[in-house]
Formats: sequence, structure tokens, C-alpha cells
Amino acid sequence: MQNIELFYPYLTNPQKVVITMHQKPDGDAMGSSLGLYHFLKGLQHEVTVISPTNWADFLDWMPGVENVINFEKYTEKAVQILNEAQVIFCLDFNIFHRTKHLANHLAAANAVKVLIDHHQQPDAASFNFGKSDTQKSSTCEMIYDFIVESGYDSIINNEIAACLYTGVMTDTGSFRFPSTTASVHRMIARLKDAGLKHDQIHHHIFDNFLENRLRFIGFALANRMEVLYEYNTALMYITKQDLQKFNIKTGDTEGLVNYLLTIQGMKLGAIVIDRDEERKWSFRSKGSFDVNQFARDHFEGGGHVNAAGGRSSLSIDQTLQQFKEVIKQYSNQLQ
Repeated sequence: MQNIELFYPYLTNPQKVVITMHQKPDGDAMGSSLGLYHFLKGLQHEVTVISPTNWADFLDWMPGVENVINFEKYTEKAVQILNEAQVIFCLDFNIFHRTKHLANHLAAANAVKVLIDHHQQPDAASFNFGKSDTQKSSTCEMIYDFIVESGYDSIINNEIAACLYTGVMTDTGSFRFPSTTASVHRMIARLKDAGLKHDQIHHHIFDNFLENRLRFIGFALANRMEVLYEYNTALMYITKQDLQKFNIKTGDTEGLVNYLLTIQGMKLGAIVIDRDEERKWSFRSKGSFDVNQFARDHFEGGGHVNAAGGRSSLSIDQTLQQFKEVIKQYSNQLQ
């Protein structure tokens, strides 16, 4: 994988560009993709954003989201566009399998592939150009850097600002995580200068759910949480029946794992959700406990030191038992 700066000359000549992201995209994945989309459109490129799956309703306000193609829903159309692409940007993931059924098509595509991502252990050999920086708060911050460092700061407008702010804000936990560096605040100041109305974005992201989600959260906290005080760990599980009972949709479980770390003394929070094809894990930690390595070693996952995800093909009961056995190995680190 060559340095991202060597890709800059491609920006001067209009290309057929595809931008894609990880499955079930969050605010950073969708924000970085749409921010880059508006930037490249401003440079007269022909741009299509393809999401591997659907996304949360609370992202539907984002400028340009109506043009995003859901690969699972419009597979034939998406594959045709991929096959015709000259450049493919891969954002907020660093290995193809994070894109689910899109992965094989990405691997087979003849286009120039560009990685921009902040997760650990990238599959660098799969990309022609790229930048991987685990010190960055978000992929949205990296897209901002890409725009500025390639010499096009003047193109940043309100649409780009709104998209990039969304990802930085969500991935930093509303600017409370250690990844919120001085450069993040300088970026936000520049976006404000471009016309950003940050209060409206907070409203769209956090104040836009249905009643059933709040009742679901209350149910989960009261009935699906277990605190393992001997390991300073809080654990939660959500069954398929729970999801059906409360009519839970994509995005409704977003942030639920963070409640677990609000308990005094907790160093690790873990939640597993029973999906149709697999059990999906989310891990959060405080301090030096590395959930990225924990997820990679035990749950076929990865991410960041303090935030990671994983999966299991076991039943919900079996993977819960697996977690409780595995966590014993980390007693000293968690106490």
C-alpha cells in the first residue's frame, strides 16, 4: 500500500469513483463516506456511495444519504457500478470481510483501491494507496485531513461539514474520549466557519428515537444485565425475542454497551446481541485494558484499544458461558 499523498494527482482528473464502508454503518462510516462524496462531487468526479447493508434511521437526515445504494437490496445495480469504477475508496474498515457480502466483489474489482481508516492491523496488501492511523479520533477526521492536505480546503461547505462533524462527534463520545485531541477541536472550529450548525446534528442523532427504544433500554438494564464485580466487568445480553418484542431496528442498540461503564469501578463492558446469522459482541473498556486484542483473540473481532466488536457462531447461552470462562484469564488486568 503506497502513501496516500501519492494518490493526490488522481483528484485532478474526473474519475468514476465508488465509496464504501463497513456493514451496518455508524455515524463515522456514513459521515466519512458522505463527506468524501460531496468533496469529490465538487471536483467533478462521478461518485457513488455503496453501503454493504442498511443503516440506522437516525442517519437518514444526512445530506446525500438518499443517493446511497444498499448493496443487499440492490445487489445487481451495485455490482455493475463496482465493475465500472476506476477508483474505490474503502472507509472506516481495513479488511474486506467487514463489508459482508460485498467483500468478494471488492477483492475482484480492478479499480484503484484507497484505504482511509483508523482501526488496528490493516490488510495493507489489499489496497493500492492509503492511510491507516490508529491515533486519529475517527475516519471523518482523516477525511478532513485528506481534503486539507490535498490542497482543497476551500471546497469545504456546510454539507461536508455536517457529514464530517457527525462521525467525529459520535466516535469521540461527544468529545469525551481521549482521542479528542487539539487537532479535533481545530477541525471543528474550521467546520463552524463553513456554516456548521452542530446543535441540529445532536438533535438528529440523539433525540430522534421512538418510545419503544427507551422502553427496550429500561427492560435490558433491568433484566439483561449482570455485574461481575470480581472482574470489574458488566455484561449484557439481548435475545432475538427481545428484539422482536420491542420492534428493535438497525441502530436502536447503538450505545447500549456504554451504559455498562457508567457503573462505578467497571473497567470492561460487554454486550452480545442474538442476530439471525450470528451473535454480535460489542466491548468497551476504561484505561489500559485492550478490548481490540481481547476481541481478536477470543471473538473473531477487533477495533480499538477501548472499543471493539466481535462475533460468535455459538448460541447466545454458549457464547455467554464462553465469555465468563475467558474473562477469568484477565482477572489481574481488570482488578
